[in-house]
Amino acid sequence: MRLYSIAAFAAVSLSIAVPNAFAQNVVAPQNRYERLICVVPIVGKGTPDDPKRPLYAPLHSKLNAASRTAIMAYTHVTSDDGKFALVQFAARDRAAFKDILADKSVKAFLNGRDKREDVESELKKYKADFDFKHLELRVQ
Repeated sequence: MRLYSIAAFAAVSLSIAVPNAFAQNVVAPQNRYERLICVVPIVGKGTPDDPKRPLYAPLHSKLNAASRTAIMAYTHVTSDDGKFALVQFAARDRAAFKDILADKSVKAFLNGRDKREDVESELKKYKADFDFKHLELRVQ
């Protein structure tokens, strides 16, 4: 009877411990990949071949979610004066942002480097009612 109790205890313990040992924390989609928030001018003529979009934003037909060296997704809101875009870019590798980060005319904020309060303060200069919910970007 004692052997049965020990075996039952071991089985129950393993059934609880083993799944937890292999469990991994799931990263929320809005926190996956490298992220860059920036203020850029709006470019484009507004035609199908050259739609209005944020500077550095690839055309939707050129987005490549599998690429390690390119911007894979972005979202933006237009500034109150309509001349600028407040953008969040996502990429698998920070190297995809090298041109944006090298452009001294662009105000850029990296996730993990810059404080949320500083980013929000700067973006509110362009959009008075700015809220980070406006830039939610979920990439699977």
